[in-house]
Amino acid sequence: MSASVSQRPKTDGSDFSALNRQIVDAGLLDRRPGYYAVRLSVVAAMFAGGWVAFFLIGSSWWNIAVAGFLGLVFSQAGLLAHDVAHRQVFRTRRPSAVAGRIAGNVAIGMSYGWWMDKHTRHHNNPNHDDLDPDVQPELLIWATEAAWGRRGVKGFVSRHQAGLFFPLLTLLSIDLRISSIKALRHPGMKRRGLEAGLLALHLIAYAAALLLVLSPLRALVFFLVHQAVFGLYLGMTFAPNHKGMPHPTGDEDYLRKQVLTSRNVTGGRLVDVALGGLNYQIEHHLFPAMPTPNLPKAQPIVRAYCEQAGVSYEEMDLVSSYRHALRHLHAVGAPLRAERRKRGLAA
Repeated sequence: MSASVSQRPKTDGSDFSALNRQIVDAGLLDRRPGYYAVRLSVVAAMFAGGWVAFFLIGSSWWNIAVAGFLGLVFSQAGLLAHDVAHRQVFRTRRPSAVAGRIAGNVAIGMSYGWWMDKHTRHHNNPNHDDLDPDVQPELLIWATEAAWGRRGVKGFVSRHQAGLFFPLLTLLSIDLRISSIKALRHPGMKRRGLEAGLLALHLIAYAAALLLVLSPLRALVFFLVHQAVFGLYLGMTFAPNHKGMPHPTGDEDYLRKQVLTSRNVTGGRLVDVALGGLNYQIEHHLFPAMPTPNLPKAQPIVRAYCEQAGVSYEEMDLVSSYRHALRHLHAVGAPLRAERRKRGLAA
């Protein structure tokens, strides 16, 4: 029961070409080294400060507050890794790969190489049922037809996934680590040995810090709080962007494929910082290499151009975007709940 993109291309790519010229002429694809120098420094200082506080506080329940703080910092480091992967920070591949593996593998324990491959496939075909890994059926489903025949835990989750959505996001950080480790088994993964070594470095250092400083019970609670906050925050930065938006058929042009499947989130400077610029999802998908601070400058150009081209441009506030995504999840599970009720009556 997934919506499909209904607005068909009017031209064969010229719509985006004209918009691209406007963006290039405005200088909005130019690098912003000063911005990223400040942002990298702030996140690095928060990361270091969190761990310094952790060691200074020692084996105390007050360290659970540090766990929550580090969950937020890990998410911000993940958002930085996202920008690095899109070449927003560095122009060439080598420094991008170095910075990406430091932020991803070493800092937060997620394989940069695995995630970059996955995210590239998402950008190439956003919301495509077969080609976008972010909407392919796993524990959560985004199209009813993908859930028929599910039983047990997966069946229960599919029927009640709207109510379970935010609780399940607390497990996202664990899922990222499991997926990263699974990806290491694929021979085609680039720099597999380096990726594995850096992941191992993170996991060993993280486990050693918790077990050497905290009592076993406090270490367990720290781990649960830290990973839950990390997963919930990171998931909430991505959830408003595409969930509940149309699913393309594959014959759309680039402009419509990217715009019609994406949603912008309004809310001002605080939302910009909290979501790392991903609230300008339409502009980001059209111009993935555009530095984050240039996205709000591109928005009025893109919005006006889409209005002129007759392409629907969707934006809403943060709470409404979550509500829209949850309504979609609830609607996807409705036929499964009805089937369950019928089986119950028949029994």
